[in-house]
Amino acid sequence: MMRKIFPLIVVLAVMAGALIAQDKSVTLTGYLIDNACAGSHATDKTFATWVKTHPTSCAMMESCETSGYAVFAGDKLYKFDEAGNTSASDLLKNTKSKKGLKVKAEGTVDGDTLKVTKLTEVTE
Repeated sequence: MMRKIFPLIVVLAVMAGALIAQDKSVTLTGYLIDNACAGSHATDKTFATWVKTHPTSCAMMESCETSGYAVFAGDKLYKFDEAGNTSASDLLKNTKSKKGLKVKAEGTVDGDTLKVTKLTEVTE
């Protein structure tokens, strides 16, 4: 009986560990970008530099806003969930920054998506 139960316990422990690892909170610092522009420029060799000069007025255009938002941090693009998109939109409406909106995004990563719990502007 124990020989049959032991493999099941091991499988359940591994699955539980994987779920816990997925919910690990992260804090990413990078640049806010709308998904429409990111999709058009992400493969450019100069994307990492370009995103730092992306105009906030562009990110607030209706087509860009409806595409949703992402943060480019550590040479990787993390798309926001719905809560993150709402926070990003609010941040864009209230920033004095004209281009290259630097943000600190907190949440949990699920694949390439960041489930945002907090989004703040980084002012240097």
